[in-house]
Amino acid sequence: MEIDRKKKIVIAAEKSFALFGYKATTMEQIAKLANVGKGTIYTFFKNKEELLQFIMEDLIQEMKKAAEETFEENLTFQEYVHRAIYKMLEFRLEHQLAIKLFEEGKFGTPEVVDALKFFEDAIVNYIGHIIEEAIEKEYIHPCDPKITAFIILKMYIALIFDWERNNPSLSKDEIAKMLKLYIFEGLSKK
Repeated sequence: MEIDRKKKIVIAAEKSFALFGYKATTMEQIAKLANVGKGTIYTFFKNKEELLQFIMEDLIQEMKKAAEETFEENLTFQEYVHRAIYKMLEFRLEHQLAIKLFEEGKFGTPEVVDALKFFEDAIVNYIGHIIEEAIEKEYIHPCDPKITAFIILKMYIALIFDWERNNPSLSKDEIAKMLKLYIFEGLSKK
């Protein structure tokens, strides 16, 4: 019974955050959507920020699972990194809550900015682990995994979101070629 009420609250909060944004969502709205008393929410979560954090952690786990499903034994390191990052960013675009939070994050709502940083850190850490494994297996040169993961992620975001504001969209294959050229091979002819 307790789990069902908690789950109802989480689902209601996700809906409310996705529809109205974090800032405009109230605990009263969540309680009404979940068909529970407002006090019931506080038996599971201290406040709206803790509820958002819980939802973001769950979303990140789903995103990681989606990325891991792209793994195949015969993939090169480059192919796996590309597939994993692309899947994580694609996942973000498919979830209304993530879309709304990224929109709201532009306005600087502190709790949303923190949630987005948490989201980005999770992606960087995930990619960083892939890079660490590649270094151990000597697939790539030794480097700082976290910085490298950050650069790869930011390049993807730039190509997928920023580039498309004023230019035609790039295909998944075009993005993979650019990642190979700029990150994995470099521009040098030597």
